[in-house]
Amino acid sequence: MRSITLYDTTLRDGSQSEDISFTVEDKIRIAHKLDDLGVHYIEGGWPGSNPKDIEFFRKARRLTFKQSKITAFGSTRYPGKSVENDVNIQHLLEAETDAVTIFGKSWDLHVQDALSTSQDENLRMVTESLAYLKKHCAEVMFDAEHFFDGYKSNPEYAMKVLQEAESAGADWIILCDTNGGSLPWEISEIFNAVKKSVHIKLGIHCHNDSELAVANSIKAVQVGASQVQGTINGLGERCGNANLISIIANLKLKMGLDCVTDKQMQSLKGVSAFVDEIANQDHWNHQPYVGQSAFAHKGGIHVAAIQKNRATYEHIEPEAVGNWQRILISDLSGKSNIVFKAKEFGIDVDGGDPKVKKILSDLKTLENLGYQYEGAEGSFELLMHDALGDKEVFFEFIGFRVIVEKRQEDEEPVTEATVKIRVNGVQEVTAAEGTGPVDALDRAIKKALTKFYPELEEVNLLDYKVRILDEKKGTRSKIRVLVESGDHHSKWGTVGVSENIIEASWQALIDSLEYKLNTFSKKNPAS
Repeated sequence: MRSITLYDTTLRDGSQSEDISFTVEDKIRIAHKLDDLGVHYIEGGWPGSNPKDIEFFRKARRLTFKQSKITAFGSTRYPGKSVENDVNIQHLLEAETDAVTIFGKSWDLHVQDALSTSQDENLRMVTESLAYLKKHCAEVMFDAEHFFDGYKSNPEYAMKVLQEAESAGADWIILCDTNGGSLPWEISEIFNAVKKSVHIKLGIHCHNDSELAVANSIKAVQVGASQVQGTINGLGERCGNANLISIIANLKLKMGLDCVTDKQMQSLKGVSAFVDEIANQDHWNHQPYVGQSAFAHKGGIHVAAIQKNRATYEHIEPEAVGNWQRILISDLSGKSNIVFKAKEFGIDVDGGDPKVKKILSDLKTLENLGYQYEGAEGSFELLMHDALGDKEVFFEFIGFRVIVEKRQEDEEPVTEATVKIRVNGVQEVTAAEGTGPVDALDRAIKKALTKFYPELEEVNLLDYKVRILDEKKGTRSKIRVLVESGDHHSKWGTVGVSENIIEASWQALIDSLEYKLNTFSKKNPAS
């Protein structure tokens, strides 16, 4: 079976979306999800371009990935500079990644108007940059930026750029439709022409400005590309990049090509929703393969047909991508997804267990209220344990109060939180100050509980996101709070929903600590 290499650039190209901003912790969480999915290369960012990417690569060096290679991205050297004195080239080496990708100009228009240099100097920039990097890096890839536009404008020069890259020692050459304006038959014709002159591994990188990024990527694979670049959910600058979610499903299920395992394919919907949640984006219900509506049936004729044979109105089995069939009239199914998730958490449960039906019922009720669990695995695991009857209760909530006081115009507000809880019949009342209501609450809760459960001292609040769910209600809108917490060993997400942002935050914080205590108790039953 022919194998296709997957290259994800969500953390770099995807983060260039107009409305996307990932924290370093966001990027690390997404990277681990991509590794679980089976992505071969994860482009972490542009080292040296901003403090966030510098920090990501510094932390990534200490992380372990099962399959993925973390890749640094940058450009060829600047015109008129030596590679040894080029700051960007040196930053790429300092990132100490498994692979490095650099882009260079292959369109004569860009050489003249964007770089303001000569065509010969641009060729030298490509050759010298790649040759230098290849001396210091195990694997080097060359993104031929604007290649298809360059080939249409000046095919001889565009091919020269590729030949220089090959002779300089590049391991891969990636043909880029950077402006996203090419059509599928143009992709195949030009790709076939390239194969006659270039003899190393080729890849494809498409943008979606003509709504053809996925189609163009698939077409390139059909005519010989062995690497496909893209982003989860098609995130990216302008109209986005090729959507790796759809590409993976098409490669595996439609073309029979090896890219991820069957088990990894089943996590496709979960990865899509996870990245949306971390990016603080609404999920696209109608997204092919993984959207909530992708296998939803409403019309009477459709419903009657699929109850006899699913193939009548479903082009694949939804479970293959981690999705499920929905009949909107009765809102049936979803058990298989619960069982799959339970196994992921190490919970032994059978699909025929009546408790699975309760989990599903609870899940649908809560999601209708605004809860989303894709980025809140901790809260979802607690929900499952609660329904299965094996969730431990470590403390009882009594009440909390938060006071925010601003004494003078030029002073920062002072926030104080007081919490009341009961542990083993002992009531505890504690207060703490913080830089805001959530910080104060977090400090007060931990202050109250750590004397009973010292293991909570190692729990830290790593990230905090707020989403307004019904904007039309203004300040009375329902709020969803997503919290990421972690200790020395792991990280987990929890969620809270309320019309009161403090209440929503409280829910997420309490879930975070309950998750830690339940996990700790199961690992240390004698404690």
